[in-house]
Amino acid sequence: MSETHTIVRVSGVTRTFRMGKVEVQALKGVDLKIKQGEYLSIMGPSGSGKSTLFNMIGGLDKPTTGKVFIDEVDIAQLDAFELAWLRNRKIGYIFQTFNLIQVMTALENITLPMIFAGMPNDEAVEKGLKLLELVGLGKRHNHKPQELSGGQQQRVAVARSLANDPAIILADEPTGNLDLTTGEEIIALMQELSEKRGVTIITATHDYKMLSASDRVVWIEDGRIKKIESRDQLNITIGGIDAH
Repeated sequence: MSETHTIVRVSGVTRTFRMGKVEVQALKGVDLKIKQGEYLSIMGPSGSGKSTLFNMIGGLDKPTTGKVFIDEVDIAQLDAFELAWLRNRKIGYIFQTFNLIQVMTALENITLPMIFAGMPNDEAVEKGLKLLELVGLGKRHNHKPQELSGGQQQRVAVARSLANDPAIILADEPTGNLDLTTGEEIIALMQELSEKRGVTIITATHDYKMLSASDRVVWIEDGRIKKIESRDQLNITIGGIDAH
């Protein structure tokens, strides 16, 4: 793991949602620093606030109070155009449901973010083909999502997340719709990206297989960070984990 600078800083973040006449506190004062090149997993039961925290870091939602900094830029202060630019250039996203455009080929799905960022088409195609090679799908560039297995679609999604050389990849339950073996392959691929490319991987997950790849695990409970454990503190056992 790179021991350079802090790339994400969450400071005193709360998030309150109004559901009818009831206020629900999803986050109750979260502080967290994430280093460049770190592989971090956010874990917790449904309703714990982990997806809300994940969305805050990705600029997909704004805190009720507190601040989120990406490279020391307070993202809540960005206007819509600046935030779109940041998300397009600095952050890659991987979703549980792949979120591929069904009428586009694998290559077209990957080159789309590059085209949005202003890259010439020929350059985007060349880079897209290299990214497909990287995820082991070089020969499937012309296939549309429905012609690919779930694992292959997620590999396309991983390649797409790298389109604009992001500093951060946010992966939301990236193995949630995959079988055991394919899930392990995707985890290994993301770990390799973190180690070889210095990409910061932040994943919200229920998947205990993710823990052995993580540099640190942030356990969220009832809107607060319960504890943060490094890999050597985790008691990983065959068939599960003792989170003590």
